[in-house]
Amino acid sequence: MIGDIVTVTVDRPLGSCHPEHKDLYYPVNYGYIKGVTAPDGEEQDAYILGVGMPVKEFTGKIIAIIRRLDDVEDKWVVCPENLTLDKKEIFEQVKFVEQYFRSEIIM
Repeated sequence: MIGDIVTVTVDRPLGSCHPEHKDLYYPVNYGYIKGVTAPDGEEQDAYILGVGMPVKEFTGKIIAIIRRLDDVEDKWVVCPENLTLDKKEIFEQVKFVEQYFRSEIIM
């Protein structure tokens, strides 16, 4: 799965707020992979890193999986194919949500 190319449909673009928790601001694009079912029964969620503007859809490479140890779902990290980030850089960009979970980044 890491290294695969996927297309993310963005339902929470960079600069938007969570639909239910209005104080949760999205500094990155966030969405889901159509047709891929996650352990929670919904479509697989993904953070898009390395894209500095809001997008509706993005095709890129899975560079990491964020495994939530206290939740049933994992989040995929998708970037432009030529971008490399380390675990610290990834966490800095996703901590706006992931700080509320006990998780590990798998690369």
